[in-house]
Amino acid sequence: MKIVCLDGYALNPGDLSWAAFEKLGDFAVHDRTPADAIIGRARGADALLTNKTPLSADTLGHLDGLRYVGVLATGYNVVDVAAARARGVAVTNVPTYGTDAVAQFTFALLLELCHRVGFHANTAQAGRWSECPDFCYFLTPQVELAGATMGVVGTGRIGRRVIHIALALGMKVLAADPHREPALPAGAGWADLDELFAAADVVSLHTPLTPQSERLVDARRLATMKPTAMLINTARGPLVDERALADALAAGRLAGAAVDVLTVEPPPADNPLLKAPNCLVTPHMAWSAQAARRRLMATAADNLAAFLAGRPVNVVNP
Repeated sequence: MKIVCLDGYALNPGDLSWAAFEKLGDFAVHDRTPADAIIGRARGADALLTNKTPLSADTLGHLDGLRYVGVLATGYNVVDVAAARARGVAVTNVPTYGTDAVAQFTFALLLELCHRVGFHANTAQAGRWSECPDFCYFLTPQVELAGATMGVVGTGRIGRRVIHIALALGMKVLAADPHREPALPAGAGWADLDELFAAADVVSLHTPLTPQSERLVDARRLATMKPTAMLINTARGPLVDERALADALAAGRLAGAAVDVLTVEPPPADNPLLKAPNCLVTPHMAWSAQAARRRLMATAADNLAAFLAGRPVNVVNP
């Protein structure tokens, strides 16, 4: 069994072990694979591992003998799953690994918007507190979350964990999801999207990217939000019309935004959110806690082991 990982660096920059895969066959890992090297590196492999390296129908057509693709993530849009199915190639993903990490990061972004802790720490280290005539100072509005309304869009594992944390902070919670099941915890209630955006003091996105959810947050919906409200996106970049969000922030129609994902990653230098006022942009890192990556690695190895044993799990193209 020849196993090739096309882009292992993001998952394992050196603080984890590939031993579980090495036990399963002849294993080779590449930190990154440019588009013009995919076929060359993948040719002859029985199993491929990929995170963001695309495997198109054309690419798959060059890979005779390929039996398995393991996606090192939950989202698997980088693989043409229909083409893989037609060629008898199983594709698996890792459906859950970062629930706690992403929910925690969601509140790291929100609390930074509320308090600008990093900014104030930098001013203190630069000497401003030492020079201050008062015992304290605050250079941005300080926002208390207790009693505020959190709007959670998408109530899968991460969305529900965010709901529990928000309730623990004393927030009211509205949730929007087309499925509305299972029941929400006490203190949270269902709302339709327009009602949620109009009522929430914080909107946090945790919904999958689908044709229906693309640009879910557009100029019209942003216009319905309170000017004191904040938007958090740790889900998928294309859920948000980035130009419309930047315009709303620049016009003061929204108090702040924090995004860990963008439509194009890495972003071009002219992405409007990189220079928008009151906007935090982090480099798609909410998933990256070592504990979460260790779970991802273990599940991905278990997926491949189960496939080799004839009992495939987490197959997305049955």
